Amino acid sequence: MFKKILIANRGEIALRVIRTCREMGIKTVAVYSTVDAESLHVKFADEAVCIGPAPSNLSYLKMSNIIAAAEITNADAIHPGYGFLSENAKFSRICQEHNIKFIGASPEMIDKMGDKATAKATMKAAGVPCVPGSDGILEDFNQAKKVAKEIGYPVMMKATAGGGGKGMRAIWKEEELEKAWESARMEAAAAFGNDGMYMEKLIEEPRHIEIQVVGDSYGKACHLSERDCSVQRRHQKLTEETPSPFMTDELREKMGDAAVKAAEYIKYEGAGTVEFLVDKHRNFYFMEMNTRIQVEHPITEQVIDYDLIREQIMVAAGVPISGKNYLPQLHSIECRINAEDPYNDFRPSPGKITVLHAPGGHGVRLDTHVYAGYTIPSNYDSMIAKLITTAQTREEAINKMKRALDEFVIEGIKTTIPFHRQLMDEPDYVAGNYTTKFMESFKMKELN
Repeated sequence: MFKKILIANRGEIALRVIRTCREMGIKTVAVYSTVDAESLHVKFADEAVCIGPAPSNLSYLKMSNIIAAAEITNADAIHPGYGFLSENAKFSRICQEHNIKFIGASPEMIDKMGDKATAKATMKAAGVPCVPGSDGILEDFNQAKKVAKEIGYPVMMKATAGGGGKGMRAIWKEEELEKAWESARMEAAAAFGNDGMYMEKLIEEPRHIEIQVVGDSYGKACHLSERDCSVQRRHQKLTEETPSPFMTDELREKMGDAAVKAAEYIKYEGAGTVEFLVDKHRNFYFMEMNTRIQVEHPITEQVIDYDLIREQIMVAAGVPISGKNYLPQLHSIECRINAEDPYNDFRPSPGKITVLHAPGGHGVRLDTHVYAGYTIPSNYDSMIAKLITTAQTREEAINKMKRALDEFVIEGIKTTIPFHRQLMDEPDYVAGNYTTKFMESFKMKELN
């Protein structure tokens, strides 16, 4: 087992990893930028190393600084959390070269699954259902036109190196194609330094349902059931739940089997998520694989009583998994609390938190790194907390979430707490009647 793990991340996920390491008797090293000096992950770790100024490209993305921090503290493993370097094949490779265990996917695995076009070809070969579309990257506009005609409009153009909705365009008719092709490529080049595009059939009334998988170094994989992540704004998830209100036992078995097949086909090691689009007829199609822990992993932990971070560490240390698949025994909902103003087009709201009162009680979990007096920097993602409620039924979990949101007080900044509170009363959400288009018609009700 590892003696010391460096956490190459910040915020709530860094704190989450530190807590599990402490329970396992493993020493921890926090890394931080100058603006994160007062963050809780820095205070809770056994050691902390400053790795640079506020901009992430000079700190949390600066591989040489992170490796240097691991070497001077004698860390024998690095946990990358999510975001930043968690799916960076080069960083995984550098860790290998320095005899530091990367608690995540191998460089080969990230290369195979990180590029969406390659991932789709791999999944097709594994026999996993895929959305009809181009075979790999489109060579030019003429090929894009030809593929669109073959699969039929509407189509979706996607950046092969994409994420967060960048380089994505929905095209409903041929006249819109050329403009979408140009603008998507420009956006992708600016965001990822790669303007490679591929095309897929646009799935109407889709739900975004993902399956959590864990694979070990002996070629065995299992699944931990699904999470429904369909409530999204500009392709960013806002809330997630498990089990999905759209799921049937038969569909869960089929999707779980497909996810395990995918993981075992590529000999996946670690915790990962196979993401699917599910249409209104409950046909499901592979979308992408995230080769890291997900933001929304706590809801899975809550419904099957399973520490996913511990499992990541155990698998990385060479411990085999049981191979047993898990089904949800309870219902769990997560609301991502962002420092954003939901009454002002979700505009970021960094600044100092003057008052904080955290909700509590049976079945309430709060994963956060913020506290009263903490200043939220403007340099990073705006998520400041994850509020999770767990109960016997979906109705009880929603009622518990309403109560917890009413108790949750954060002053000094704007947050998305009012949005989530309204969402929990929205008839279509309460009925489990939502797709990835849900937010297009949702309107915030003004405060009384």
